[in-house]
Amino acid sequence: MNSKGAVYLADHQRGASTVIDIGGMDNKAISVINGIPGAFTMGGICAGASGRFLEMTAKRLGVDITELGPLAMKGIGKNVPMNSYCIVFGTQSLVNALAAGSTPEDVAAAACHSVAEQVFEQQLQEIDIKEPVIMVGGTSLIEGLVYAMGQLLQTKVLVPPHSQYIGAVGSALLASGFVKGE
Repeated sequence: MNSKGAVYLADHQRGASTVIDIGGMDNKAISVINGIPGAFTMGGICAGASGRFLEMTAKRLGVDITELGPLAMKGIGKNVPMNSYCIVFGTQSLVNALAAGSTPEDVAAAACHSVAEQVFEQQLQEIDIKEPVIMVGGTSLIEGLVYAMGQLLQTKVLVPPHSQYIGAVGSALLASGFVKGE
């Protein structure tokens, strides 16, 4: 469902692509060929590499989750050491960074980079990344996370309109039997 909805919303139902969905508690990376999912990995050993960590970061910074992405785009993540391999250690890293005088912008950027880096290291090594890279789900609306993922993959990451609804769109497409171009 996720891959079907993602390639439909991205208008890329033909050819190869890679779909990344960093969820609230788990992450998915799917290689897709002509709208059909191929290799698939799912991670979620710890919420440190998930949207939940980004929600906690926003809360600690005193901003709404919708403000985290723009805040991160103003910061430099390399200025803040961040450990989100575990959500407890990641939270400790951001509290320590703020206490040491790091800016909220730098902390937001570091948190986004940390989540992207973990997904890159733990999951994206297991599949053959094909462009375009399509990022979906609620976290795809956090532009700082999308930017960090693009930096790690050294490519522009595509976020389709309404990317947070890919599961519903994919379900509707599968239920209807609709495939563009047929």
